[in-house]
Amino acid sequence: MSLWNKHAIFEKNSIILLIGVLLVISIGGMVEILPLFYMKSTIEKVDGVRPYTPLELAGRDIYVREGCYLCHSQMIRALRDEVERYGHYSLAAESMYDHPFQWGSKRSGPDLARVGNKYSDDWHRQHLSNPRSVVPASIMPGYPWLARTELDARNLKDNLRVMQIEGVPYTQDQIDNASADARAQSSEDDPGSAAFAKRYPKAVARNYGGQPGVTTEADALIAYLQLLGTSVDFKIYDEKAGIR
Repeated sequence: MSLWNKHAIFEKNSIILLIGVLLVISIGGMVEILPLFYMKSTIEKVDGVRPYTPLELAGRDIYVREGCYLCHSQMIRALRDEVERYGHYSLAAESMYDHPFQWGSKRSGPDLARVGNKYSDDWHRQHLSNPRSVVPASIMPGYPWLARTELDARNLKDNLRVMQIEGVPYTQDQIDNASADARAQSSEDDPGSAAFAKRYPKAVARNYGGQPGVTTEADALIAYLQLLGTSVDFKIYDEKAGIR
């Protein structure tokens, strides 16, 4: 039997084939898995990515509660058609503070990984209230009650504390002032705006929901949406890749 015909041993003997398959899978598994035990993190840190503010975190919870992730993904794959339509492909670090992440698995609507600052707050308010008023072909249901429902801030402190347990680097000061910071971010004229800006220097404070003096669920959700895709300066990555 020539060397090239020895594979017949595996083809004619199922036990030997099974042992060979298990051996190859075991070796491949060890090569893939063992190095992970010696790595502190599998996510490369990226400048600009920060934990959510209390208002943004509340908006993210509303996003999950209303099932937005069922129709909108938040992961742009490194494929030409996706990059041309939605923007720079997603980085793992952009989801490092998401528990759980919102990558999604279906797109009845467009991907939202880069929706931040793409539209105005007023556009988002109209879109949430009556989607077809700004996108005539939209099949999205309306969420008008978000603008009428005041944000329940009682659990914000606990939400931040849970995220801290998950590894998000919230300080005790940020946890203790969660409710006040949520109010401050929804109004740039709030007395606590200066303290908020000190705790979250990169966050933007303004009246997202359009109702001065009231922090609504619309404020929270729009604040979350306006953050998506705005943390990283992708020009740096495009220059490294030679893209102009």
